[in-house]
Amino acid sequence: MSAAPTTSALPKPAVPFIKIPEHGEPYLEGHRCAACKEVFMEPRRACPKCTKIGTLKAEKLANAGKLYNFTVVHRNFPGVKVPFISAIVDLDGGGTLKGNLVDIEPDIAKLRFDMPVKVVFRDAGRSDKAGNKYLAYFFIPA
Repeated sequence: MSAAPTTSALPKPAVPFIKIPEHGEPYLEGHRCAACKEVFMEPRRACPKCTKIGTLKAEKLANAGKLYNFTVVHRNFPGVKVPFISAIVDLDGGGTLKGNLVDIEPDIAKLRFDMPVKVVFRDAGRSDKAGNKYLAYFFIPA
């Protein structure tokens, strides 16, 4: 007789730069270069902008930003509900992310460049084989 799969109390992050503290709210972690101040999502040995080595330090990123660019997607992989808004957002204080803009009708007449948005964390809609849920980030109009 095999044991039933067990799930952890906390969801797993859908991407490595989502941090989920045991106590507290999830947040996005970026890496800022001490030399040029550019922010990147993934840790690196050297800064891709100024090429200095050892200058990237982890920091909590803002949960607000502005819509830099967007596309209303009408065709996608089977099983993915369309239309949806694929967005690129510049976070306040640094960092640029691609993700989905939700809680707004996917109509270009309702979207505008530099529109204020907030980062929210929600269930990604998927589980691993053990039944553990994943937490993803999304953007909503601010």
